[in-house]
Amino acid sequence: MPLANLSFYNVVLFIHISAAVIAFGVTFAYPLIGIYVTRKEPRMLPTQHRIQARLGQLLITPAATVLLVAGIYLGAQGPYKFGSTWIGAGIIIIVVLLGLGGAFFAPHERRAAQLAERDVAAAPPGGDVVFSAEYDAVAKRIAIVGSAANLLILVAIFLMTIKPGSQF
Repeated sequence: MPLANLSFYNVVLFIHISAAVIAFGVTFAYPLIGIYVTRKEPRMLPTQHRIQARLGQLLITPAATVLLVAGIYLGAQGPYKFGSTWIGAGIIIIVVLLGLGGAFFAPHERRAAQLAERDVAAAPPGGDVVFSAEYDAVAKRIAIVGSAANLLILVAIFLMTIKPGSQF
């Protein structure tokens, strides 16, 4: 069966969609992981925060950058007007998400790991871990901004799917 729709544009579209899944799919699991670790394995919270920081650095940011570059190409070369509101909104959303990664999530995850590690070290061996108000505040900020970021991701997916105002 010939690949009738194989074109450079469609390959870039595949890369764009794949980069979105790779970059942001894991972020929707973070709240569930956080709840589980907090309830069942609280001594692992420092590790969880370090893992999330590393995923941001090594997976999310590079894939989101590929997503942005591919999206710009698609907007410029595709059948839609590059100035379409939904394209502009998508670019703004990904730039905001990339900014949050470096300016908010990276330092907050590092701080949460340090505070959680301190609180775990202060707990008696085999005893309950009591996390400080300082840790709780940082973790709460991460959760709130993470939820907002996930909402932005869903808004971008919605806009890319329905392409409001677009006509071929």
